Amino acid sequence: MGSLNPDFTGETVVVTGASSGIGRAIALAFGEAGAAVLNADVRADPKDTDLDVPTHEAIREDGRTAEFVECDVSDPDQLDVVIEAARELADAEEGSSSGVDVMINNAGVYTKRRFREVTPAEFEEVHAVNARGTFFGTQKAANDMIDRGEPGVVINTASDTQGRAAWDHSHYAATKGAIRMITRSAALELAGEGVRVNAVAPGPVATEIREGWKEEAQEMGPGGETPDLPLRAATADELPGAYLYLASDEASYVTGETAWVDGGGHVS
Repeated sequence: MGSLNPDFTGETVVVTGASSGIGRAIALAFGEAGAAVLNADVRADPKDTDLDVPTHEAIREDGRTAEFVECDVSDPDQLDVVIEAARELADAEEGSSSGVDVMINNAGVYTKRRFREVTPAEFEEVHAVNARGTFFGTQKAANDMIDRGEPGVVINTASDTQGRAAWDHSHYAATKGAIRMITRSAALELAGEGVRVNAVAPGPVATEIREGWKEEAQEMGPGGETPDLPLRAATADELPGAYLYLASDEASYVTGETAWVDGGGHVS
């Protein structure tokens, strides 16, 4: 089968939560496509026990440009620091623009808990990172693009749980439903300013977003834990293609959309 060959040379891409899992795969893919990549995360080291090279260092090893900035996305002030770091990274890269061109709000936290057992503190933590982080990450990036007079793209990581109920996911799913509406609302208001906003909704992905999840996800699919999943759980490197497309000129007429990359889960 054929493959896409995206070229983001001269563009600065911010990926929040890029130290591990889906975010790492996205950052590596944009680095391979020529972008200068900024990883904004609470830690540089990957959570995956089989990895020991931080994302930005892995991109540099391939001869590309990348930096790490420590950031808790639940704090809007720290997102301001990320935008400034993106400007500095762009200024240091010859031939690049003067700030963030693509903002990928991917950072997220997940806890598995029955509805009756969710605590206020747990609810607040998940919403602060997933929903508030996405809202203000989108806002800060869009403001930077508009202030510079440069068109840009924002892509938010949602989830297949945004559109279906699932056991033990109520507080988490609520944040992903919020991300879908943040994406649509921002797309509506920012279209005239040259900023496109879309989302990607992954299904089960074998990452270490929570302890033991990678092993559990590998059992999903026909004949496994979720026999109604038409395909299977994904690996993280099967996700970046959707982000590369939505960030590219090929998607210039796409905004306010959610791309389902969930192994067919939402149609089953």
